[in-house]
Amino acid sequence: MTDSLPQFVSFGEALTDMIRDGGDHWLAKPGGAPWNVARVMASLGVPSAFGGAISHDVFGDTLWLASQQAGLDMRFIQRVKASPLLAMVYQLSPPRYFFIGDDSADLHFDVAQLPASWADQVHWAMFGGISLAREPLASHLLQLASQLKAQGVRIAYDPNFRAAMDERYDPTLRKMVELADVIKVSDEDLAGLFRTQDLSTALATIRSWHPDALFFYTQGAEGATLYAQQSSWQARPPEIEVIDTVGAGDASIGGLIHSLMQHPAADMPTHLRYAMGAGAGACMAAGATPPTIQQIQQLAARVVVKSGG
Repeated sequence: MTDSLPQFVSFGEALTDMIRDGGDHWLAKPGGAPWNVARVMASLGVPSAFGGAISHDVFGDTLWLASQQAGLDMRFIQRVKASPLLAMVYQLSPPRYFFIGDDSADLHFDVAQLPASWADQVHWAMFGGISLAREPLASHLLQLASQLKAQGVRIAYDPNFRAAMDERYDPTLRKMVELADVIKVSDEDLAGLFRTQDLSTALATIRSWHPDALFFYTQGAEGATLYAQQSSWQARPPEIEVIDTVGAGDASIGGLIHSLMQHPAADMPTHLRYAMGAGAGACMAAGATPPTIQQIQQLAARVVVKSGG
């Protein structure tokens, strides 16, 4: 490990997906949206870290090894003697799941243990996932996001709606939207977060909370729209052979942030094409597999973007 510090840190949960594979057979896979985004950024060559805590057991060992293999800065991952956070995915289509994690390792993440002066070097920090709906971790991360924003760090936010985000999550949602420079939100997120099928009104509401933010609104196979103040651009994903869609949303927001970091002078359609290419690339391999830069560039060239005004 060198003394250099990451330019991008994604904070939140790393967990184990326990996927029911027929009958009483279960398959364990490392996951967690914030952790996935950190891996995407590292795979694209950005010095990156996942900031979170994992357990001291076989599940934590697997996450630790996968983080090393991804090239993440391991100084930001803390090992805690507590139970692992598990997502029990007992049905895949449509997805049905619940979480096991009372007083689990993720809740014991301690910002004070991070490397000295790390916040002086980080350019972007990302927040989201169920970590912002789990106390006491949620309060700690909200405070951290506010501090980083005040220091001039750019903030990205992906709520990644889950059933635990009920009306008690509403103040956190608004606070994070007000803090974030870039917000990714899907149609499923809006339906869950606002408890409505009137997605147009939900989208208008969330945008009204921070009109100057960049909103990346995704609608699965229907494509995505990028909103910047009074302008918008729509795009559909390129035609590909889809292996599965696991991690596609995490790859797309990673692609968007990567484009904004590496090509700040590029126009919004370019950033949108890159995000769409990243999401499509993740669909061409099984599991949450980060796309390569070459894949993204090839797929982005096939994305058609239309201005919405």
